[in-house]
Amino acid sequence: MSGEVIVFTIISAMVLFGALGVVSTKNVGHATLYLLITLGSVAGIFILLLAEFLALVQILIYGGAITIVLLFALMLTRVDEFSSIKDAVQRPVAIVVSVLLLGVIITPFLQETLGGQSLTESNLRTLGHELFTKWLIPFEVASLVLLVALIGAIVVGRDD
Repeated sequence: MSGEVIVFTIISAMVLFGALGVVSTKNVGHATLYLLITLGSVAGIFILLLAEFLALVQILIYGGAITIVLLFALMLTRVDEFSSIKDAVQRPVAIVVSVLLLGVIITPFLQETLGGQSLTESNLRTLGHELFTKWLIPFEVASLVLLVALIGAIVVGRDD
């Protein structure tokens, strides 16, 4: 077994550990930390694939910004508002949705393996050109909407 395969196996185990931690813990703060482990490990897989830009984006955007937004939401949420939610009702629905989502994700790979068709590769240069020319304004508008939502959460959550 080569060194890359060993490192990939270790990082994949970390991804699975973090993902299982996210869905199995009842503490939202711990779930956020498990999510950070998962996202950091995915960045490690991107580094193994020699996709340094994606690893950097994974760490900065997902590992940093999304985790901070989740922690802000946790701090601004009133815990007593969620005392009426029943786990017994949500768990079966979550299991059904998870299995359906897994089926949607795995289907293209099964079709490629069983049907012999290969998935088309995306052209990174074309993607970058489209993102920063045609889709630049919608991208910036989405970032402004997220900023306004964060400011609104702070205003709603503060005590007067």
